[in-house]
Amino acid sequence: MPDPIPATRAATVADATRFVLVQPSHAGNVGAAARAMKVMGFDDLVLVAPRHAGVLAMPETVSRASGAADILARARIVTTLIEALQGITWAIATAMTPRDFGPPAQAPREHFAALAAKAHRVAFVFGPERTGLANDDVYRCHACVSIPTDPAYGSLNLAQAVQLIAYDWRQALGGFAVAPRTPDATLADAAAIDGLLQHWAQTLVAIDFLDPAAPRRLMPRLQQLLNRAQLTQEEVHILRGIARAAAAAALRSRSG
Repeated sequence: MPDPIPATRAATVADATRFVLVQPSHAGNVGAAARAMKVMGFDDLVLVAPRHAGVLAMPETVSRASGAADILARARIVTTLIEALQGITWAIATAMTPRDFGPPAQAPREHFAALAAKAHRVAFVFGPERTGLANDDVYRCHACVSIPTDPAYGSLNLAQAVQLIAYDWRQALGGFAVAPRTPDATLADAAAIDGLLQHWAQTLVAIDFLDPAAPRRLMPRLQQLLNRAQLTQEEVHILRGIARAAAAAALRSRSG
């Protein structure tokens, strides 16, 4: 996989990528598609003749965008696919069913690997939810990709398809670095482990689990267990707290 791209390069790539939804009929899908784009760093959304003229401002659209309202605010509505592809040098149709004419369907990753190295302005074209892209719209595109799915059930929601394509395209461009996890906890040192073992030994005697006159190899075995566990300082504190509670419970039991 290519190295993660820096923020400035990511912004340039986002400006050169467009997502086109042809005749979307469900407001929720438009909002969810905007969200899918934003999490992958893309922001150019164009709708071609949507069912609802005011879909970009509909409550369901905004709700499903879930924080991607800025994508909706800058999105455009046009009447034809030709208008949506203005300025685009490489249009990619998305189709689940094979066509007998037009560009051959490829898996996204297969196509994107070569495309990412070229300086194209790319548009991904998605068809209506019920019918998919019309043949004439597929023919207008330079390439066609089909998301590999289980042959027995290949039905993808529009926004799901946008998310998958956006993810694969972002990965082909270099992807984003994974956010580092919180710092690792500090491991307990040998002195802390030894203190824990001594505390345990006292508690095990107090609860009649360890016979100090015949300890056998219990404590060395516990030593090995703790060494393998690579305890943190916080974990040592927890185990010593349990030992204190167990010893106190044993004392109360005898006193009662």
